[in-house]
Amino acid sequence: MSTSVTLPEINIPEQELKLLLAVKLLDDGLVSPGKASEIAGYSEKAFVEVLLHKGMALVRYQNLDLDKELSNV
Repeated sequence: MSTSVTLPEINIPEQELKLLLAVKLLDDGLVSPGKASEIAGYSEKAFVEVLLHKGMALVRYQNLDLDKELSNV
């Protein structure tokens, strides 16, 4: 599938826009890490490295019950 979007003139390189879109979709839980790396145009390993370099976590924990998780260790 291919999608085309027309944006107003902005001073952001296309590669950076792809990365921003991929990160947002991943963060919202709409795509897997593999699909996000594909959208961004990186291998999965390179995508993870870019995320780490930007200080972003690949795994997001929501509604974590820390006491319950620690009791399972």
